[in-house]
Amino acid sequence: MTRDHLTRTAEILRHLADPTRLHLLRLLVAGPRDVSELTAQVEASRSSVSQHLGRLRLAGLVRAGRDGRRMVYTLTSDHLAALVAEAFQFAAHDLYEIPHHRRC
Repeated sequence: MTRDHLTRTAEILRHLADPTRLHLLRLLVAGPRDVSELTAQVEASRSSVSQHLGRLRLAGLVRAGRDGRRMVYTLTSDHLAALVAEAFQFAAHDLYEIPHHRRC
């Protein structure tokens, strides 16, 4: 494990540490969405959602593309989708006192 690898991993996890960004990523796991769709499902203003998406895009976690006049966002990797899903499952186990799965 190199220092660069550890540093990049920490950067990615820092971007996941914000509730609004994590919510946006979870919504994007289901498929591409535009800002209007995302804003309607996240408790934040359109401006805030756009800023968070911009940060995620600059971090390389989401991709933006035009569909006519709409800007549509997608996740850049299935690995990220799996990471987000696992984080939510881990939190659900803690929150609802569900026993965690143990490695054998």
